[in-house]
Amino acid sequence: MLYIVDVLTDMVGDIIVAIPSILAAIIVILIGYGVGIVVGKAANKLVEKLGIEKSFDQTVTGKAFRSAGIDLSNFIGAVLKAFITILAIILAIQILNVGGTIGTYLATIADYLPRLLGGILVIVFGTVLVDFLASFIGRMIKPMFPEAKAEIADMLKTLLMIGLIAFVLLLALDLMLLSGSTIYPLILGFVLIGAGIALTDGLIKSITDDHEGFRGVAGYAKFILYSIFLIIGAGAIFATFPGVSNIVANISWAFAIALAIMLIPIAFALAKKMSKEAA
Repeated sequence: MLYIVDVLTDMVGDIIVAIPSILAAIIVILIGYGVGIVVGKAANKLVEKLGIEKSFDQTVTGKAFRSAGIDLSNFIGAVLKAFITILAIILAIQILNVGGTIGTYLATIADYLPRLLGGILVIVFGTVLVDFLASFIGRMIKPMFPEAKAEIADMLKTLLMIGLIAFVLLLALDLMLLSGSTIYPLILGFVLIGAGIALTDGLIKSITDDHEGFRGVAGYAKFILYSIFLIIGAGAIFATFPGVSNIVANISWAFAIALAIMLIPIAFALAKKMSKEAA
């Protein structure tokens, strides 16, 4: 009984001693939150007055923001508010100086919050920069191709955008400490699939424009190429999972056999058509 009383007495004493630190931490958070609101609103109005939002809305990222019901000025204001609030929380945790396991967890959270916010900012502003850069390079290379081959310039622009977005995602994930043996294959797989689809669309269109006779099998060619890139992408995505590579390999063999069977009537029809034209 005396032991319990001593423990309770020590606990109450620790709480009384910590009251000034707790009050200071609460005040710091409230002040930081208030400053964040003021700075966020000021940044919101500044972006609206500068007219940056109208130019941003014309980009792919801006259109995605609008479709999600978000505008640039509100987003920048919210980011600044969150940044200042996070700084206040970090300072408050340092003022509390909590020891033990709880203190370690709080310190870890405080250290990670800037990384989380930084990663989000890298993704958002990185995609804006990618959109601008890909569009700029796309406009530069378009005059290099004849007007009938404009889709090749668009294809190259799409491939560049896919690669740059993958690079931005890797940077953001590294900053947020979320990269690893699972994330990299996932991004690589989706890049392969996206690049494959872009290449297929551009190449098939270019070929059908030059060779009208190819239009009859263009749908089959698209299906085949889409399937190949999907299998390759799936193989990259699940490369780190044991046993999945064998499953993807078996699917590839099955697809190759089915493809060979599908090509028999197509080859026969093409040969028949060529023989008629030759006659």
